[in-house]
Amino acid sequence: MRRQLLVLIGTTTAVVLAVLLVPLALLARSHAEDRAMTDATERGQSVAAVVGGSLVGAGAGGAAERDGRDVVRGVLDGLNGRGQPRTSVVLADGDTLGKRAPDVSTAALRLARHGRAFTYSPASGGRVVMVPVLGTGSDAKTGSDAKENGASVVQVAVSEGQLRAGVLPSWLAVAGLGVALMLLGLAFADRLAARLVRATRLLAGVADRLAGGQLDARAEPLGPDELRLVAGRLNELGERIGGLVAAERERAADLAHRLRTPVAALRLDAEGLRDPEEAARIGAGVVALERSVDEVIRTARRAGAEPGSERADLAAVARERAGFWAPLAEDQGRAVSVTVPSGSVVVRVSGDDLRALLDALIGNVLDHTPDGTGLWVTVTDDGVLLVEDDGPGFPDDGDGDGGGESVTARGSSGAGSTGLGLDIARRTAEDSGGGVTFGAAGDDGRGQARGARVRCRFGLA
Repeated sequence: MRRQLLVLIGTTTAVVLAVLLVPLALLARSHAEDRAMTDATERGQSVAAVVGGSLVGAGAGGAAERDGRDVVRGVLDGLNGRGQPRTSVVLADGDTLGKRAPDVSTAALRLARHGRAFTYSPASGGRVVMVPVLGTGSDAKTGSDAKENGASVVQVAVSEGQLRAGVLPSWLAVAGLGVALMLLGLAFADRLAARLVRATRLLAGVADRLAGGQLDARAEPLGPDELRLVAGRLNELGERIGGLVAAERERAADLAHRLRTPVAALRLDAEGLRDPEEAARIGAGVVALERSVDEVIRTARRAGAEPGSERADLAAVARERAGFWAPLAEDQGRAVSVTVPSGSVVVRVSGDDLRALLDALIGNVLDHTPDGTGLWVTVTDDGVLLVEDDGPGFPDDGDGDGGGESVTARGSSGAGSTGLGLDIARRTAEDSGGGVTFGAAGDDGRGQARGARVRCRFGLA
């Protein structure tokens, strides 16, 4: 957007400058030509006055005529300096005083002898100012031109370079002015574009944060009125979304509160049953119901957050939860081994979700394996969590591979539980960009599998 604004304003400025400065440059050239021709005309008239004063009334071939011609030659020598227009006088008898202008046609000279003052443009370029001096040859008796007309002609030849004298500096000045105005326009456009782009990017950042679940993100009204209006509407949208999510969470909390009382009553009723098997079966269902309620509450708390947008240290959480379960494992005579990197392993999962996942996996081992079964918790630098035991392993799913997709089926695991914990682990890992695999643990050194293994791979932050 910023580049497009710069191109647009730069192009517009260039067009405006071209419309203004090109005529100005042409005017400068025209002014230089007018100045040069005015100077040449004044020279021609001055020389014509000298010629008229020196040769009028002088007899042909007499001393007065020679003196007059000497005077004219002296004036011409003074005028024909270096870089000056070439000035000459063609007398009525055909003689030329000074260096005659080139490429002046006979017709043009004849016209000037008839008393016409004009400017002539030779084929070789430049201009020649023709100024007649009438009466200077009235007594002349020689020369075909003199017989026809006794006028002498003053010629002032102006070259192309003299016509363009001062044009280049003027054009450079005009070009410099154009460049300065263009740079000034681009600088102004850049500041304006930067302001617009900054306001737009801030709005986009706030929108991204809202999409990522940061419902307290608000936009600061910046830039033109249109962007300020968008910022206001975005803030209203954030407030509306926040209100809806808060209301949804309140309803979920209220639902959980209402469910806990009947669940507690069910637990008491199950404990009061005389049949131990029936009590155990109903108690397991109550436990599953409690876990489902807890899962509803956790899901409601995460409402509005984009999957994978939160961060937590997998190594730290694994150490914490292993330490939490260590007293119970010790009471059951279990050996617990925890292997985690010394540094942080930050994954794209919230700390609460990681704790719930580890609690579910470790709790499964403690609940569904015999006392004394060993437990291994391992975290690697590439965001992998391994929870292994040396118990009986996962139940056979009927295809002979000793476990597989059936153990992740929500609501049944074939091991006396609902399978909810494994499903939580699967969804948590997949939301972070990873996945979960279930199978047999490693060899115990005697050529036999140790037991069950759950491998959770999380997306690294």
